[in-house]
Amino acid sequence: MGYDGSTDEYDFENRVVAPEYTQDDAETENPLRPKTLSEYVGQEKVKENLSVFIEAAKQRKESLDHVLLYGPPGLGKTTLAGIIANELNVNFRVTSGPAIEKPGDLAAILTNLNPGDVLFIDEIHRLSRSVEEILYPAMEDFALDIITGKGQMAASYHLPLPKFTLVGATTRAGQLSAPLRDRFGVVLRLEMYSPRELAQIVTRSAKILGIAVEASGALEIASRSRGTPRIANRLLKRVRDFAQVMSGGTITYESAKVGLDRLEVDELGLDANDRRLLKALIKFYGGGPVGLDTLAAAIGEEAVTIEDIYEPYLMQIGFLSRTPRGRCATKEAYKYFGLKMPSGEGCGQQKLY
Repeated sequence: MGYDGSTDEYDFENRVVAPEYTQDDAETENPLRPKTLSEYVGQEKVKENLSVFIEAAKQRKESLDHVLLYGPPGLGKTTLAGIIANELNVNFRVTSGPAIEKPGDLAAILTNLNPGDVLFIDEIHRLSRSVEEILYPAMEDFALDIITGKGQMAASYHLPLPKFTLVGATTRAGQLSAPLRDRFGVVLRLEMYSPRELAQIVTRSAKILGIAVEASGALEIASRSRGTPRIANRLLKRVRDFAQVMSGGTITYESAKVGLDRLEVDELGLDANDRRLLKALIKFYGGGPVGLDTLAAAIGEEAVTIEDIYEPYLMQIGFLSRTPRGRCATKEAYKYFGLKMPSGEGCGQQKLY
């Protein structure tokens, strides 16, 4: 395994290994989402705990405690929220943090809930502070405190709400305010998936989509999917076209490998943009340390794109490190390119005198 020499660049929007939800996912992702905990593959600890909490709530005929799901994008937080509603046999209402701009928007949503309903707020860390203030009594006391008018004409109203379950999802749990985070009774972290679990997901998705896939082909797709089901399903859709032309419509190991190589997704799940970033860091800056803005200018990307999109996975596989002095390529990154890491003053090390 190593660098294949390709330097082709392509749009970030077209990255097949981007974990974020794209419009291209809309056509296939919804039918592929499992509806029950028994259908949900992976996240065994999360499923075991959730099944107990849900069953206990059903036996007591109460609403489930508020649930916070956090972890990297594409791991199934929205899917899990829908499963919670299905298992409780209640309505599922969906919104997102950026969509709730004013306290009145949230009040309108909350007053339309039925007893026991599940309200799912995606990217909950992006709620404004004024909206959060309305959410606190709603979560804790199941009531809305509304003030109308100004000055001497101001009046305060205490509006009871039906008991509901708030399921919040976030990719940045650290950005949640402490008062909001403390009001969740169940806090669950979703972990990256193993290739074996992803192969099960690929096989299941292929069956739903009517695609024939061999076990070796499913595992090849899974091993290049960065531990993320959304990426695995996206790669399955792209590889299907290669299989249709090359192997009679059945995804074999050979057709999966050729298809993924053509898409420039290697055995580690790295694409051309990842390799371009690492190569610039090693070739132009001796492996670092180099500042984020300098690195962004060198490869023609926005600093926030590098920080939020490229770096997390490169750090997970040990190819990149962040230090107080800047970004550094690790020994594993040099090995990936077939290069020897220079000796002497290394990244993050101080020279001794």
